[in-house]
Amino acid sequence: MASRICLLLLVVFLAGAFAGDVIEVNKSQREFDYFALSLQWPGTYCRGTRHCCSKNACCRGSDAPTQFTIHGLWPDYNDGSWPSCCYRSDFKEKEISTLMDGLEKYWPSLSCGSPSSCNGGKGSFWGHEWEKHGTCSSPVFHDEYNYFLTTLNIYLKYNVTDVLYQAGYAASNSEKYPLGGIVTAIQNAFHITPEVVCKKGAIDEIRICFYKDFKPRDCVGSKELTSRKSCPQYVSLPEYTPLDGEAMVLKMPTEREAL
Repeated sequence: MASRICLLLLVVFLAGAFAGDVIEVNKSQREFDYFALSLQWPGTYCRGTRHCCSKNACCRGSDAPTQFTIHGLWPDYNDGSWPSCCYRSDFKEKEISTLMDGLEKYWPSLSCGSPSSCNGGKGSFWGHEWEKHGTCSSPVFHDEYNYFLTTLNIYLKYNVTDVLYQAGYAASNSEKYPLGGIVTAIQNAFHITPEVVCKKGAIDEIRICFYKDFKPRDCVGSKELTSRKSCPQYVSLPEYTPLDGEAMVLKMPTEREAL
């Protein structure tokens, strides 16, 4: 009898230890209100590149991104704040191995740095996004695979790059475009108001927001669009020339190229 009790206690202990290593729910963080799909413009981000490495998509020469790429799918609150690192779930790249082609093309890292993880270490760009934001996407997502797969599908369905291209907004180091015109093009296409973030007068990110069922909605930050300090009245979509001197112009692809 004693041996059975010891065995039972060992099983319970190991099960608890395993569960604690995978999921430690932060009960102080309430459920999120909506999703923000944050898209980054490589022409703005990559011009700050000083060093190249194999994981930095800015250094791919003619194969570098030619459209907005995914920064992340972020659970947010209606008050402008957001949850982060909601439970312990160490990123496992093998879980999304079948998505690698799409992730490398549409959700690449634009840096050689290693972002911090929720556990105090350093990891990959995708690992950072899952641990910081993906773990807060419950009850919509409970695993890496569906979080990344859904994000890729939403990105392809709401093709901001193509919308702007069709409206005449192409990458240029000389042209300035009215911020209101860019916002209007997205409003006309998706019937929502995006949030636009700029850096030194250039579009850095555009965020498209969704309810939990992925129907589009206005972003909270879009309400302050006209008064945002980060974006002037006229903005640019800069081209980028890589470090090796090979001319690589970021262009808006056609609808067929985007697919």
